[in-house]
Amino acid sequence: MTFILEGPVMEGALVRLEPLEHRHAADLAVAAEEDRGTYAFTSVPRVHEVGDYIEAHLTRAAAGRLAPYAQISVATGRVVGTTSYCEPRCWLSEDQLDAIEVGFTWLARSAQGTGINAESKLLLFRHAFEEWGVSRVDLLSDARNGRSRAAIESVGARLEGVLRNWSRSRTPGDENRLRDTAIYSITAEEWPECRGRLEARVRKSVLAERETVR
Repeated sequence: MTFILEGPVMEGALVRLEPLEHRHAADLAVAAEEDRGTYAFTSVPRVHEVGDYIEAHLTRAAAGRLAPYAQISVATGRVVGTTSYCEPRCWLSEDQLDAIEVGFTWLARSAQGTGINAESKLLLFRHAFEEWGVSRVDLLSDARNGRSRAAIESVGARLEGVLRNWSRSRTPGDENRLRDTAIYSITAEEWPECRGRLEARVRKSVLAERETVR
């Protein structure tokens, strides 16, 4: 039996992660255009690109290389971004997942800083470590992307190094160029401490949201 990369629906107090489908396109287009000033180093589709963006993700999913998600705000019921499991590695046996990357992540400007990113990571990491039994989870960023790297570090991932000319740049104006990539990871041994930190952050965000509603 060979491991098949399929992510389940996951829901927390702030965010619901649903496998990405074309029915999410309308909300995703609105989210992508809210304020593009925070997307300097991140690949986020324009309105007319959303359909192709989803189709490309589904094609990779069909090939077993990606499990893409729509990030849905529990408070509003609207799609506020995407995230994915990607690059599964089964090193010791074909039926056991040893490592996975979490990537292709972006959020609408209004969803940033709300705790949605922290809870999404909590849900994804928890499933990877506690259900799939992985030994590590990877997170990658353009080395120039200080905002992304700060967010990755805030969820407890550790920097392993910067790989020069590692992959194609997705930054506008960098067409046909390679980028330096910062590699972060969380190991199974580090997961309990990381989980505690993420749960504390989510609780704080939930309390803040309740106070705002009042």
